[in-house]
Amino acid sequence: MIFLLRTFFLPWFADLIQAKLYSRCELAHVLENNGMDGFENYSLADWICLAFYESGFETETVDRHGDGTKDFGIFHINSGWWCEDEESGNGNVSENLCSVSCADLLGPDITNDIACVKIIVNASQGMGAWDGWTKHCESEDLSVWLKGCRI
Repeated sequence: MIFLLRTFFLPWFADLIQAKLYSRCELAHVLENNGMDGFENYSLADWICLAFYESGFETETVDRHGDGTKDFGIFHINSGWWCEDEESGNGNVSENLCSVSCADLLGPDITNDIACVKIIVNASQGMGAWDGWTKHCESEDLSVWLKGCRI
């Protein structure tokens, strides 16, 4: 029985413990502390809206695309261009423009995620690189995203 616990359940619980679901205001404070308010003229509300529509504020999300690439983490950073997915095994080679392992974009510490989105916004069409932002956040009143956050 102990063998089963160690072999099958402990790794699952370890992954579960590392996942983090940020609250809207908690994420706003983390982003503000990392210089995201006004970065490339995008407000904190833009970043909060983006994270909500891409991941629901969950740090462990991974979505797969038909082309074999995946989106990782709270901002859904794509493995085709921005991070190296060691587990893909599909022959796709990433440009890895953020010089980071996709696995490092998962978990409660979003420092690597923030560094990478700064690169993405500078290198591409700004926040237009994310469908979640263009469909739900762009040209919208985003004040609700920071309401009550004391920022």
